[in-house]
Amino acid sequence: MSTVREGLPEGRYGRSADARADRRLKIVGSVLGVGLLAVVGWIGWDYVAGQSVSAEVIKFQVVSDAEVKVHLEVRKEAGVTGVCTLISQDRDHAEVGRADFTFAQRSSRVDEMVSLKTTGRATMIELVGCQPAGSAG
Repeated sequence: MSTVREGLPEGRYGRSADARADRRLKIVGSVLGVGLLAVVGWIGWDYVAGQSVSAEVIKFQVVSDAEVKVHLEVRKEAGVTGVCTLISQDRDHAEVGRADFTFAQRSSRVDEMVSLKTTGRATMIELVGCQPAGSAG
């Protein structure tokens, strides 16, 4: 009677091709995962740290078909002049007003009511963004 072997003895001839491929895939996956995490972290940090001027629309009041009063809270570095862009839209989402507002106060937080002139009755105000005065964009 002879005994038939099913496979090679365990550990005698090194790793199989499947084990090497699995190890390679694990290394490549780990490197790609760490790289992706680093890119997402860098983009997030750049977004948060790169904004020296930011603002928030607290409330707005439609005064007439040609004007909207907007209460803005602007946060910036004390020595920076900030420029914020607002747009207004009517009920059909057509733009009826757009304006840039400059905040040159020497404080880091500015609460101000601004008046946005419109070509029709506004139903919505959107803060497009803020940036330091003189910066491109």
